[in-house]
Amino acid sequence: MLKIAVSSCFLYPDANRSYFGPKTLCYLENDMAVYLASTGHMPVMIPDLPEQTLYKMLEEMDGLVLQGGSDVAPQSYGAKPIQNGRWPGDPYRDAYELKILDFFVKHNKPVLGICRGLQLMNVYFGGTLYQDIATQIPGAIQHRNAEIYDHLSHEVSFTKGSMLERLYQRISAPVVNSVHHQCIEKLGDELEAMAISPADGIIEAIYYTRMEEGKCFAIQWHPEFSHTLGEKVLDPKLLLDVFTSHF
Repeated sequence: MLKIAVSSCFLYPDANRSYFGPKTLCYLENDMAVYLASTGHMPVMIPDLPEQTLYKMLEEMDGLVLQGGSDVAPQSYGAKPIQNGRWPGDPYRDAYELKILDFFVKHNKPVLGICRGLQLMNVYFGGTLYQDIATQIPGAIQHRNAEIYDHLSHEVSFTKGSMLERLYQRISAPVVNSVHHQCIEKLGDELEAMAISPADGIIEAIYYTRMEEGKCFAIQWHPEFSHTLGEKVLDPKLLLDVFTSHF
């Protein structure tokens, strides 16, 4: 059984929390665990460990998934916070994940970024982000609604000749879920877009051009939440098939 490393989400010390109040907690969202385990491989959440121990663990992993969650902090890509720091992000998690992503890229191991994972990958390769779509992109459609969450969806358009176009070639009007309020501003070095939101031009999928196609890529939507909308959205299994084919 092969092992899929999954970057951790964090809950930081909180005196108002009745359990582990003074402690930092690492967690893996359960839909993500179910989604990755459907491959027959083992998802392994990677905690924040001392570097020597961390790298020994990463050496045992066959691929990496960067899961969604908190915003990427503006300082992680050299930007100043807008609106008095309304969206501070998570610089601690940024540093932790950038270190893990760096290991996998330099060791030529497969990487799949999901939502925040796409944004983090873009930052790793020198790109920047819009801190809030509604504030900074006039005329953009709604990409996040906290009340309906993973029931929100929109169409995407694939770049001609891209891996995603070939993968979903029978779908005339592809639809994805949408649970994000940040997005790519400047695309990172040696990255190419594979999909956009045609209504506003926001980049929805990218890949790293210095690895073989499909070995290091990221999407803005959440395939692990696809069960909520069923056949309305793109088949999430096809993405895992591409990712795991490089193990």
